[in-house]
Amino acid sequence: MALATLVAMLVLSACDSAPSAESPDSGEGSSSSNQDSGSSASQDGPGPLEEFYSQEISWSDCEGGECGRLTVPIDYENPGEGSIELAVIRVPAEDADARQGSLLVNPGGPGASGVDYARQSELIVSPTVAEVYDIIGFDPRGVAESAPIVCFDDEEMDEFVGADPSPDDAAEEEASDELVGEFVSACEEAAPELLGHVSTVEAAKDMDVLRAVLGESTMDYLGKSYGTFLGTTYAELFPDRVGRFVLDGAIAPELTDQERRLDQAEGFEQAARSYVRDCVDSGDCPLGGDVDAGLERITEFLDEVDADPLPVSGDANTELTEGWAFYAIVAALYNESAWSVLTEAFERAFEGDGSTMQVLANLYVNRDDEGNYDGNLFQAVYAVNCLDDPEQESGQDEEEMLAEVERAAPNFARYFAGEGTCAEWPEEATQTLESYEAAGAAPILVIGTTGDPATPYEWAETLAETLESGVLLTYDGEGHTAYGRSNTCIDDTVDAYLLDGKVPQDGKEC
Repeated sequence: MALATLVAMLVLSACDSAPSAESPDSGEGSSSSNQDSGSSASQDGPGPLEEFYSQEISWSDCEGGECGRLTVPIDYENPGEGSIELAVIRVPAEDADARQGSLLVNPGGPGASGVDYARQSELIVSPTVAEVYDIIGFDPRGVAESAPIVCFDDEEMDEFVGADPSPDDAAEEEASDELVGEFVSACEEAAPELLGHVSTVEAAKDMDVLRAVLGESTMDYLGKSYGTFLGTTYAELFPDRVGRFVLDGAIAPELTDQERRLDQAEGFEQAARSYVRDCVDSGDCPLGGDVDAGLERITEFLDEVDADPLPVSGDANTELTEGWAFYAIVAALYNESAWSVLTEAFERAFEGDGSTMQVLANLYVNRDDEGNYDGNLFQAVYAVNCLDDPEQESGQDEEEMLAEVERAAPNFARYFAGEGTCAEWPEEATQTLESYEAAGAAPILVIGTTGDPATPYEWAETLAETLESGVLLTYDGEGHTAYGRSNTCIDDTVDAYLLDGKVPQDGKEC
């Protein structure tokens, strides 16, 4: 199990808190077999789940809103055999008299805190939406303040994140495999009861418990990146409870692991090409005078720091390795407003200083300059993804896979091709899905960005076609996700849908 492909998993686990020039940052998911209708989880009357569906949250004032705890079973198949508490926040509608319901939000990951996300409600929804909706966030099971799965401490995570993502020989491959094995063992030891119960299906069932406890007959929802997969899963399990659903930065749930890696490699290749073109057009680009030369210089730079890491100042980490440098580059490719910061980082790096690169990487992995990680996103991501999409026989030779990815993404192939990520994971999901049509659900708005590197536009097209009631909205632009960070056409269209139920024409472009 190569770290190179673990890097691909982390890259896919993008959150909506995308990097900007002021604040650079960091979905994946799929499941198959063992179809479950969700009927056992939809009992909000008498039945084995009655105590969960009929509970009341005790709200108290907290930073940004009102906080509480939601109790859910560890195992929905055996709800009497233990429970956990999930952190929940409510940011009340600004106009209580005009309130029209609750809007649940999720930033992606898997592993990102929905509580922290909702606290930033003024940045993630328009003022008109915040005026009439209670903005609800929750930390999914295993994440942040909801029984978090923490396998490595901060120092161990520094080694893990900074490790060589593209081993060049047998010795480096062996070291990579050993580090991954240590992480898997540590996760098994850290959360033996919960490790097999943090799948997206179970998180979606938690959402329905939350819906009932909030007193809503249907769920209104805004999900970004991996949050689109969580929303799609909910819609398949509970189609009659889908209200106004916005899935932004969409994930196509039925793609194979190989297909996702190939698409993402190509997505980041194209995003890097757009960045270099902008750098060259701006004049005096440190990467060179044309796009191809600039892309080649990026690859050379990664090779250089692999062989000879750069010094870093003002940070607990003193060396910029290839792993850290790669995450720095990826962070800036999420949002074109961070491209100027990346250019500055290259300028300083070419002068022998990796400090600005380290800042970008830190923002991607939610780490401060003292080496403290905020939350457990970069650990929970494995626990969730390896349940949702366990390693399967690919039917394709590894060398053939690498060659295919290299044709599509010659500069990023080595970070996305390779062995699967979850072959050694110790747990399997108790429930997975075969279909994601969400038959009978109300119209679901699916948003895709043509230049999105993390969730390529084609995934939005596929999801809109997969969902029986999917409606595609396109943002013609760069970066990851669209609502709240693109243009007024997107924002006005989403607002009209959330506020008035106005469904745009399928295929609308902005």
